[in-house]
Order: sequence, then C-alpha cells, then structure tokens
Amino acid sequence: MNKKTKYSVTLLVALFIVSGCSSKNEVASSASPSSNATSTATSTPSTNTAPSTTATASPQTSSKPAQSPAASPKSSSTPSKSDGLQVIAKPESVTVLVNKQFSLPSNYEPTDLVYPDVPFTFTEKVEKRKMRSVAAGALEKLFAGAKKDGINLAGVSAYRSYATQKSVFQRYVQKDGEEKAKTYSAVPGTSEHETGLAIDVSGSDGKCAAEDCFGGTKEANWLEKHAPEYGFIIRYPQGKAAITGYQYEPWHIRYVGVDTAKDMVAKKMTMEEYYNAVPVSK
Repeated sequence: MNKKTKYSVTLLVALFIVSGCSSKNEVASSASPSSNATSTATSTPSTNTAPSTTATASPQTSSKPAQSPAASPKSSSTPSKSDGLQVIAKPESVTVLVNKQFSLPSNYEPTDLVYPDVPFTFTEKVEKRKMRSVAAGALEKLFAGAKKDGINLAGVSAYRSYATQKSVFQRYVQKDGEEKAKTYSAVPGTSEHETGLAIDVSGSDGKCAAEDCFGGTKEANWLEKHAPEYGFIIRYPQGKAAITGYQYEPWHIRYVGVDTAKDMVAKKMTMEEYYNAVPVSK
C-alpha cells in the first residue's frame, strides 16, 4: 500500500469516528425533554390538591339548617310527645293555637298575669281570676261596652295552671268517664285557660255559668255580636264541634286581637280553619 492510499484510509477512519460522536450527542440531547415531561406530569397532581380541599369544605358550609319562619301558630311546634301531641314552641303568642293536637309545655306559665278590673261570680283573688295583661285590658273594655248596652257580665273562670287543669280534668273523668269528659274538658296542657287569654263569662247573676242554658241569653247574644270588636272570639261556636273538638260553648271567649278576631268572624272560621290546622276530631 503506497503512502497516498494509507493517508486516504486514515482520513476515512477519522471522519467515521467524528460522525459517531456527533450521533451520540444528538441521542443524549433528545433524551432530556422526555425526562422533563415525566417530571412535569408527576408534579401536576400536587398542584391540584387545593381544589379537593375546597370541595370537602363545601358540605360543611351547607350543612347549617335553614331557619324556618313561623307562618302560623300551629307551625311553631316542636316534635311530638309520646302521646302524639305537638308541643307548642311559642306559647306566649297571642294567636297561639291550643287544642287536642297542639299542647302547651307542662311548665308554661305566662309572665304577665294580672287581675282584670271586672266583676266575677266570686270575690276571692285567686288564680282563676287572672289573665294576661293584654287580654285583661281588652276584657275591661268589653265589660264596659256591654254595660253601656245594658248587659251586665261577670267572669266565671279565666287562667288555670297545668296542675289546676289536671285536677279539673280528672274530676270530670271520675264523674262522666274519659270519653265524655273530653267533649267539654281539656287534657292538661291543651286547655286554652292555660294560655291566660281565655275566660268563661256569664251574666252578673251567675245563672247558667258555663252551662248549656247560657246559650240564647241576652248576655250570650251580646257576646257573639260584639266580642270581636274587643279582640275576642267565641272559641267553640255552634256546629263546629267536629273541627274544634268541643261542643258549643257560648260562654268561652278567647282573645286573639281585634284585627284577627274581626277577620275570623267575617270569614265564619274557627281558629283551626283560620290557621289551616287539621280538624282535631280526625
């Protein structure tokens, strides 16, 4: 082999070596992006951990119960007692609905009981002479209005505590049996007398006091016609026993406020009907 040929071979070998080194560098540089891509994909989930925390917090903020407005007296009641009665949550309301379905708390006692300045069929200043102040003031005006019309009224029985009502009801049960007693007397906790807003009324002579014979008297007729003007209603009107749960009681008046009383009478509704309560006899 001559010198010229050796030189050509040597040059070719050198070029081949240089070319091989260049290819290795290209392979190395092309591997870098793939390693960066792997790093980015791995770190991405960690940047998304914040939204998952927010999603977990959302149910906590929405779990707070919404406050329900008391649209009517009957809707302001707590879960039922074991006997099926709904215990009234706001017994102090002037329009509180108390009947065979809705009961006052057994420890409820009005804080504003006073002695109304009207005549009663007895002289003692005892519990049953008291009424809540707002009802007492209205009763005084009612009695004065009746007197101007020549009607002399007298109170028979107003406020009763839970304990007193319990005693009264038990006495009637012993006399007539429970089924009969429930048509004219209330189970303790369900008597309107316990609200301090109701009163039994008679003529000043006390005849037919809280008795059927009071119906049709001039005193009863005056009450039916004029009681709403002073904020009272005949709570248990005639022909409504299937709704109120009690027989006709023309002597039992209940304070609900002038506007409510007038509206209720104009619509010929009982409290159960007025507040869309389920008939207590069903």
